[in-house]
Amino acid sequence: MSKDREFLWRRLHSLLGIIPVGLFLTMHLFINLTAAGGAESYNAATANMEKIPFLILVEWIVIYIPLMFHAFYGVYIAFTATPNTGRFSTYRNWMYSLQRFTGVFLVIFIAWHIFQTRIQKALGTEVDYDMMANIVSNPFMLGFYIVGIISATFHLSNGLWAFLVSWGIIQSPQSQKIATYVTNIIFVILSVVGVAAILAFV
Repeated sequence: MSKDREFLWRRLHSLLGIIPVGLFLTMHLFINLTAAGGAESYNAATANMEKIPFLILVEWIVIYIPLMFHAFYGVYIAFTATPNTGRFSTYRNWMYSLQRFTGVFLVIFIAWHIFQTRIQKALGTEVDYDMMANIVSNPFMLGFYIVGIISATFHLSNGLWAFLVSWGIIQSPQSQKIATYVTNIIFVILSVVGVAAILAFV
């Protein structure tokens, strides 16, 4: 792969990780948080999403295709990258390595989540509060989902920092330091929302 083409692929990979994948993740977590209001609240929220016109087409164009590109190209990046945490154990180098580790883990987690929900829906199972409550009634699955959610919120928030740097939006050390604080706050907020949402099904 030429350097120019790789540069463009990496830019596209970075962009799709924020828009639309990151936006969808954020919306998904907040919709799931409606489970804190009980089964009726959650089922009503998900029912409203099902009313989106041409839902299947929208899901593929806005979610699945960008997600697959981001995931598969991300795995390629993860296995071709050269982490330097052994020589330079700085905060940002560790974030770099964790970004790739969580990315690989999320490929597995998201594939399993889609299998348990969207594919089961395609096979005729109702995706509702009871389905999720049944899934996380298994302590192993509850732990798996909590780790998956935190991995996703970290990957998004740290990926947002990398996006701002790689696209030249933040360049000075001071602006990058401020962005680190902001993205860490985003990580904490989304993690609290996500974990609270999954625990609402318990």
